[in-house]
Amino acid sequence: MRRFFLLLLLFSLNISIAANTIVAVVNEDVITLDSIEWQLSFANSYDEKIDIVSRQIDLLLQLNAVNELSIEPENNEINGALTQLAQNNNYSISKLKSHPQFILLVEQIIETLSVIKLEQFITKDFKPELSENEILQKCRNEKPTRIKQIKIAQIIVSEILDSSSSKSEQKNAVVGFLEKLSKHISKGASFEAIAKLHSQHPSYYNGGLSEWLFVNTPNIEIIDSLQDGKVSKIYETGGGWAIAIKVDERNIDPDIETCKEQIKSQKSQKYYLEWLKELRESAYIEIYTDKL
Repeated sequence: MRRFFLLLLLFSLNISIAANTIVAVVNEDVITLDSIEWQLSFANSYDEKIDIVSRQIDLLLQLNAVNELSIEPENNEINGALTQLAQNNNYSISKLKSHPQFILLVEQIIETLSVIKLEQFITKDFKPELSENEILQKCRNEKPTRIKQIKIAQIIVSEILDSSSSKSEQKNAVVGFLEKLSKHISKGASFEAIAKLHSQHPSYYNGGLSEWLFVNTPNIEIIDSLQDGKVSKIYETGGGWAIAIKVDERNIDPDIETCKEQIKSQKSQKYYLEWLKELRESAYIEIYTDKL
């Protein structure tokens, strides 16, 4: 059936594609010589050409997976990447858009973001484990330092009134609302339950719980000084206004923690590459080596 489909595909290609040399077939898609001509221009050997085709096959499989999973990059993500690219090259956005290769740049950004999002999606539930022996062998630190970190839970509210309200009206309404919530919590109500009901920050789903935070900002320093179960005063954040409680604390060696994160990242990448290998093994792939 695959062979029949391949023949049907080759005969049904339109003239513009048929005029180009097909170097590989990947499921229902084709890779043409023209599409990888630029990469091939840097190849110094036949093996390097095969490697380029192989990478293009992997890219095509990943982009198709992104499409099937409906996790394509959002416009704000693409625009953010373009803004960062412009800043890195001391360009204005308008100057970047006038670049003769702008469309190609956008395509490359979309491809890169797509692969990143796919890897994040595939590895989101992968929790790499580190043994004590592994940490001792790979993360040895002759001069350890200890730095304090804390976990906090926050209820963050950005707006209560409609968008026609002034900033001061909005602030007063939010502050008044948070004061009421704070009183309920002080009387014994569950911070976690109230956060899940009223927090407007994405962390609401787990009761407003944060990751481990360094005690290096005025707000975090104040929260660190709170007694167990004590609710903070209302403070302003980037996402609105908030109240918080201190949940936990620890002292860590930042160098060792960085090392541990690097090991976890390597394991996650290995997990993803194994997934990609299985994806490739399950695909129909034919490479026309004589066309290279």
